[in-house]
This record gives sequence, C-alpha cells and structure tokens, in this order.
Amino acid sequence: MSALAAELVDPDHEPEHEPDHEPGHEPGSARDDAPVHRPQSLLLGFLGAVVLYDELPPLPSVVLLDLLADLGVTEAAARATLKRMTQRGLLHRGQVGRSAEYGLTPLAERVLRQADERVSSPAPFTHPSGEWTLLSYSVPESRRDLRHKVRSRLTWAGFGGLRDGLWIAPGTVDVAAVLAPDDLSEAVELADAFAARPLPGTDVDRLVRRAWDVAALRRAHLRFVADWSAPPRVRGSLAQRTLLAADWLALLRADPGLPAGQLGSDHPAAASAALYERVATALQPAARAALRRALP
Repeated sequence: MSALAAELVDPDHEPEHEPDHEPGHEPGSARDDAPVHRPQSLLLGFLGAVVLYDELPPLPSVVLLDLLADLGVTEAAARATLKRMTQRGLLHRGQVGRSAEYGLTPLAERVLRQADERVSSPAPFTHPSGEWTLLSYSVPESRRDLRHKVRSRLTWAGFGGLRDGLWIAPGTVDVAAVLAPDDLSEAVELADAFAARPLPGTDVDRLVRRAWDVAALRRAHLRFVADWSAPPRVRGSLAQRTLLAADWLALLRADPGLPAGQLGSDHPAAASAALYERVATALQPAARAALRRALP
C-alpha cells in the first residue's frame, strides 16, 4: 500500500467512530482476540478486493451501508465514514433522485493499486537475509502532524524504530518512493537512508527485537491462521471477503517480513500467505457476484 493508504488505515490514529462491537461476533465470545477494524479500514479492504478491478458503476449508499451493517458497524458510524472518505478525496459522491452513490476517485484508485503490489504478492513477508536499510530523520517537535505521517508510512514500508530518529527495515527499501507524496516533501529533506550489512560481531537478533515485537508478530500470524481456518466470523461471501481483506492488511502492516534467521524455521508467515491466497481465491467469485446482484 502507498504511504497515503498506510496513514488512512493507521490503527494508532484515533477514529471518530467505532463499531458497537467487533465485526463478526459478540463481546465475550471465544474469538475476542481477533482484530477490531475501523469502518474506513473495512471499506478500503472491500474497495481494493472487490471493486478496484471490476468495471462497476458508482455504488448506491445502501449497498455500502448494508455491507458495513453485516460487519457490525452502526449506520451512524458508516455514514460518518462515507462522509469522511469523501472529504479526504477517496470517494466521489453523486446523487440519483433521493439516493446517494459513491465511486472511487483517481487518488483512491492509485492508492489501492499500489497497495495491491504487496497484498497480492505470493511472498509478502520475504526479504533477502543479511540486507537491511537504515534511515535517520529528525522532524521538529512543532511538526507533530508531519511526524505522524512519516512514522505511519515508514511502518507500512517495513521499518521499525531502533531509537529516536533511527529506523531499520529488512531488505533494500526505496525510501525516496516511500516519502514521495507531496505532503511529505519536507520529510525528504530531513531524512538520510543507507543500505546496510551488519559488521562481524553485531547481534542482529538483539537489533530485531529492539525494533519489533517478534513474539507479537508470531501471535498475529497464528491468530490469522486460526481465524481463517475456522468457520467464518460473518455471514455472506461479500462480508467475508471484506473482513479477510481487512485482516490481511492489518497483518501486512504489522509484519515487515523479517529474515527467517531471526524468526526460526517454524514461523507461521508462509502459512498465513498460503491461507490468504487460498481463501481469497475461493471467496472472490461469489463476492463479486453478490455485489453485482446488489446493484440496481
């Protein structure tokens, strides 16, 4: 996903509205540890997975409201999300009689197509062993808005923080592309990046565990595998495909793709990727058909 999309689905950003409870089950159920998604994250997942590559007319608001309702989102929160995404230039709103309809803007199409490069990768968690990117940047305390954008975009690009202003990512990252959007032009001048290889005697495991919670990454993969190997948490192929996309985006954001040498041979990342591909392939035709049936 592009840097902009990473910011828009940033789980650390305080949402204006939340669903009454987690999509797919009631509080207190055995699956309370499954990820909770903001309505905007669900819609971005739906748009990227089901709408982006189909030649579809603008979607009536009732279709989007019904989908979010199936995922546990209240009507008030869903309407507020549609309004916010329109204001941010991700959706354009039209009017047919008394009904509103929504379509993707060129910005949204660009964001989602960039996202799909990693979403659809057969090995999204794989990077060459021994290759790292180091990045140093300093954003003035007075520019907290810029600092938040930089941190969010670096996180999606696979960076973890070693200490204040020093970040590390597995593999070779095109930092110029990560910081390319116009609203980050200031950050480009404040950042320096280097391709790096650890010197003999460097404790790479210690560096990795300083930058990432490796145990939490493992738990996230195991939870994804458990959730999508079990009966669906929601009903209907369209809601299931949407929730799968949102779960997958959350996992991609959490795991930068650390080298196997720092994770152990039994790390479940490969199992997660294989399961996502299998379930997405199985759900896709039915989800697209369900959406077309819902259109007037």
